[in-house]
Amino acid sequence: MSQTAAPPAPVGPDSPALLPVYEPGELAALAARHGLTVSGARPSLTEYVRQLWGRRHFITAFATAKLTAQYSQAKLGQIWQIMTPLLNATVYYFIFGVLMNTKHGVADYVPFLVTGVFIWTFTASSITAGTRAISGNTGLVRALHFPRASLPIALALQQLQQLMFSLGALLLILLAFGQYPQPSWLLAVPALTLQALFNTGVSMVVARLTAKTPDIAQLMPFVLRTWMYASGVMWSLDNLLTGDRVPRLVLLALECNPAAVYIDLMRYALIDSFTRDQMPPHVWAVAAGWALVCGIGGFVYFWKAEERYGRG
Repeated sequence: MSQTAAPPAPVGPDSPALLPVYEPGELAALAARHGLTVSGARPSLTEYVRQLWGRRHFITAFATAKLTAQYSQAKLGQIWQIMTPLLNATVYYFIFGVLMNTKHGVADYVPFLVTGVFIWTFTASSITAGTRAISGNTGLVRALHFPRASLPIALALQQLQQLMFSLGALLLILLAFGQYPQPSWLLAVPALTLQALFNTGVSMVVARLTAKTPDIAQLMPFVLRTWMYASGVMWSLDNLLTGDRVPRLVLLALECNPAAVYIDLMRYALIDSFTRDQMPPHVWAVAAGWALVCGIGGFVYFWKAEERYGRG
């Protein structure tokens, strides 16, 4: 029984037999010669900054929209932006100030406490928001091409906007307890600027970490609570660390604690009885150092994983 021979394969310009075979290195050179790039490749740092600047209106709009929607389901709405830190300060006052008597030896304890709570909340909220910057916006990250740093920066900006609402209540409390506007109040502007830069840098670090390991977000509340207790929010570290009870290295670590440094700067700016003697030496240099190291370092650290966000 005869078998019919298979028809010859067509020969043409697209015939597999005529297609050239390239080595991997040759393919890369060919793609580069024709201007082809890897989809989603990380741009250079300079180009990345330029892209972020081009998305500045998106970052601002995203932050404002998040802030507006945060309490949209609550009956009191945006009032909770002020009520939340005030209620925290009230609870801390009765537990620490009254029951544990940490107000002993601290002049103007209520302004001291409320300032500490409001400024600490700014840092804690920025870092908490950073843990959700990528993992909480996976759909957006996978659907659209934009510099991913826009997300943690926008969420840090949202917390700064929220702080601006809270500062209105803080100033009313200061006035009610005899703290009237002084030229030193202007120091609050550079202090908050440095703190915002620090918060944004740390937010980008945790955004990258939680994008890869989501379990870090579950640990963050415990880390922040421990950090709060070590930052002098409810008590005076200056009074606590007097004498030789605390080892020198521990004392140095507490004095250079960035959260405590920014809280001290705001207390120094707003409260008359909080003097420079109650702050660590070179406090402005420490504050600026933390802001630059964490702000720039956090940005570079986040940028290095740009092409991996939203994948897997």
